[in-house]
Amino acid sequence: MGLINQPMGQIKLTNVSLVRLKRHKKRFELACYQNKVQDYRKGVEKDIDEVLQIHQIFTNVSKGLVAPLEDLQQCFETTDQTTIIKFILEKGELQLSDKERQLKLQQINNEMLNIISMKCINPRSKKRYPPTMIHKALQELKFNIVITKPAKLQALEAIKLLISKQIIPIVRAKMKVKVIVENVTDDKLIDRLETLFLSKKKIEQENIKWGCEGLIDPVSYREIVGSLNNGQVGNIQVLDMAVVDE
Repeated sequence: MGLINQPMGQIKLTNVSLVRLKRHKKRFELACYQNKVQDYRKGVEKDIDEVLQIHQIFTNVSKGLVAPLEDLQQCFETTDQTTIIKFILEKGELQLSDKERQLKLQQINNEMLNIISMKCINPRSKKRYPPTMIHKALQELKFNIVITKPAKLQALEAIKLLISKQIIPIVRAKMKVKVIVENVTDDKLIDRLETLFLSKKKIEQENIKWGCEGLIDPVSYREIVGSLNNGQVGNIQVLDMAVVDE
């Protein structure tokens, strides 16, 4: 039996995540390990050789096309591989495989549904909706999850849509807060704060100008914080992020 010729010097790349950057109409790619790019960007991983499958800059990883030095010089004004690789890791777009994309979308979707479930209630029963029911309502509204947006931001967008369309009876749950005003002489400020409470109980305490504990609409929270001048006039304490009847 004759000898089987094996290709020499060939590097097999498995489980590759690509980081791609277009610069001056030219494309550059890095072959990275899954999950390591995010660790690098968060500062958890500092060794780029732990991030890269191969310390090389490509124009096309799948075809094994290495970026020419003249392209690197033209686009990055240097041919230093490490400098350019760090730049691409920080600025480039992470290309996910179909499986990775589906897992990421599922993760964002689950996180978003849980946030909505925690922040919203049925105004009739005063109870939270399970994530499955929220998911069904959003499907009817054809709400699309975006992989590049944080789950919290998409949850807030979904809440606005659900409240405006009322496919299911839904409102934001009220927040329970405690507000103490110490250093203000403007009674108009106190009058304004009182109007922001939906239900309240006065707090009688020495050395304070005014105090109140009760329920507010979540959209009023920022206004209260602004009125208190970031703690210089007084302070707000959140006692319950979402008040419901369990």
